[in-house]
Amino acid sequence: MANFESRLLSLVVPFHNEEAALSAFFARVLPILESIPATQFEIVCVNDGSTDDTLAMLLVHAQGDARIRVIDLTRNFGKEAALTAGIDEASGDAVIPIDADLQDPPELIPTLVQCWRQGAEVVLAQRVSRTTDSFLKRITAAAYYRVHNCLSDLKIPENVGDFRLMDRTVVNALKQLPERHRFMKGLFAWVGYRTVIVPYEREPRSAGHSKFSGWRLWNFALEGITSFSTMPLRSWTYIGVAIALGAFGYGAFIVARTLVLGIDVPGYASLLSVLLFLGGIQLIGLGVVGEYVGRIYDEAKGRPIYLVRRRYQETGQDRSVASGRRVIRIDRGHVSNGR
Repeated sequence: MANFESRLLSLVVPFHNEEAALSAFFARVLPILESIPATQFEIVCVNDGSTDDTLAMLLVHAQGDARIRVIDLTRNFGKEAALTAGIDEASGDAVIPIDADLQDPPELIPTLVQCWRQGAEVVLAQRVSRTTDSFLKRITAAAYYRVHNCLSDLKIPENVGDFRLMDRTVVNALKQLPERHRFMKGLFAWVGYRTVIVPYEREPRSAGHSKFSGWRLWNFALEGITSFSTMPLRSWTYIGVAIALGAFGYGAFIVARTLVLGIDVPGYASLLSVLLFLGGIQLIGLGVVGEYVGRIYDEAKGRPIYLVRRRYQETGQDRSVASGRRVIRIDRGHVSNGR
């Protein structure tokens, strides 16, 4: 276990149109981080293409406080990409991703740090209930975890989000994963390491509203399954075999009935139904294959996961501009302005 004297703790916070919750977030988080003994900290704020005053408010809080760093992305790349950007930029000995909506209580951070100091490399914050979610979201979330853990060899802990503590060793391993389609919960689970779980009660949003619609959650679920399982592809082999055997058996039955009883096949209604059924099955199978082919296509293009417009620290000035130079750096699959 490392020497934890004067260790640096990095809090990674993605922001997308969070102006309503931003001031409350800093007012609640800063005293908690300042109360943790023998620990310095930084807050890495990633502005993920906000269209409101989120960036301006972040710069107000960062001005004169070197502990707050602001990473401004060129557009909205999505939460997973913003989270990746924050983890890439974090320089702490331990990294804690947390949402800005304060549903994950910052008061739990000292407990996460204590578990880390006791030897844990990953400390998961697990929700003991989802009472703050709607009934539909609770049902679909439970179904998703069951389906994902059934289809994939990689098991994702239920009711565990991005809120966790990761040792620098874990972060360095995570940064080696090159895929552009980022399902962070799966990537967090994939790297492994010594893990402990801390239960907590999740709170309602402090302000604003969720940016995840039902459609985005559906696509997010598909992302998780296709990122860590080939079972949807393999299942169509079994479905094809079952349909072929069923068709062969039905054909044999028709032939036998015609030869023995002299009963012809009555009309084309049954034939049309079978053809439509098989056509639908084929289109569904083609869609599954297309989903995986699309992922291969995206990975083959090798585009950056995100682009950084500017980095702000201390005075609210871009550090590259303030130093009189502009550097373009290419680093593990993303392009960003160098420091």
